[in-house]
Amino acid sequence: MITTVVGSFGIELKEPKSFSEKIKSSIGLYDPIKIAIEETVKLQLRSGIDIVGDGQYQGDMVGSFVKHIPGYKFEKNSSVIVSKIRAPQVEIMVKDIKYAKKVLDNEVKSMGLSEEELAKKGVKGLVTGPSTIVHSSRIESFYKDKNSAIIDTAYALHHEMKALDKSGACKYIQIDEPFLSTGMVDLKTAKEAISILTEDIKVPVGMHVCGNLNNVFESLCMFNVDILDFEFAGNNVNIDILEENANLLDGKKIGFGCLDTTLNAVDDKERIESLIKRGIAAVGVNNMILDPDCGLRKVDIPIAEEKLKLMANLAKKY
Repeated sequence: MITTVVGSFGIELKEPKSFSEKIKSSIGLYDPIKIAIEETVKLQLRSGIDIVGDGQYQGDMVGSFVKHIPGYKFEKNSSVIVSKIRAPQVEIMVKDIKYAKKVLDNEVKSMGLSEEELAKKGVKGLVTGPSTIVHSSRIESFYKDKNSAIIDTAYALHHEMKALDKSGACKYIQIDEPFLSTGMVDLKTAKEAISILTEDIKVPVGMHVCGNLNNVFESLCMFNVDILDFEFAGNNVNIDILEENANLLDGKKIGFGCLDTTLNAVDDKERIESLIKRGIAAVGVNNMILDPDCGLRKVDIPIAEEKLKLMANLAKKY
């Protein structure tokens, strides 16, 4: 079974300390984000993760994108829509994803992997979804409703999706849409926005949605994505919903969140394995990708590593 992560890690960006680091910093060669990405990729590979992430060190999931999208303003940790939303003129996350891929490629050379194991390895591109960005933002001008802003944000983010796709660095791209389970989002608009994002994208696309799926599972199954990624460890009702409605997936794979990321401790092995078995019975082992419920930014790094090792070891059994 393939393993991955959802997104963020809690590795802190390090200021230059040694003399050589300070010299590098003075001439623009010291990059704390690259250092954090390298540590994160190595930790994930060391833990047995197949498809790694870059750790999301450019900022929070909304700010890291809207800072680069014309029409948005980001100040005092808040996102504000101030004018017509347009496509960014820069690639937002491609540089970090490419560096994560470079680190991964260098590391796997010395891991003695079989061809089958090597084929599983890769890097995941991460894009915060338009519904989540708009519902995290205040509309100050131009737009009278959030739905219009969501559609324009989708067209803007499609620029980033295409850049990630063409980079050759992504095993697949994950769209993060935690707001879709809240009842605040018009799912018809959200579905249209995801279709805009995924148009002409050649690599597989997943969508991560946190929270209780009781009122949204059927709708989410109709979204134009290849993988639906949900939390099952920290949300007890979701596994029941999956078991009752697995027939609605229509060929989609499930990103199966099996580690409780609200818990700053290693999960109970028997509980997690029991949960995974229920997932396998519902959708089949070949249709599951194991991952944590959400990002691991709030989990201490040594504990995060042990949680991932637990998950990877369980994946090997199936």
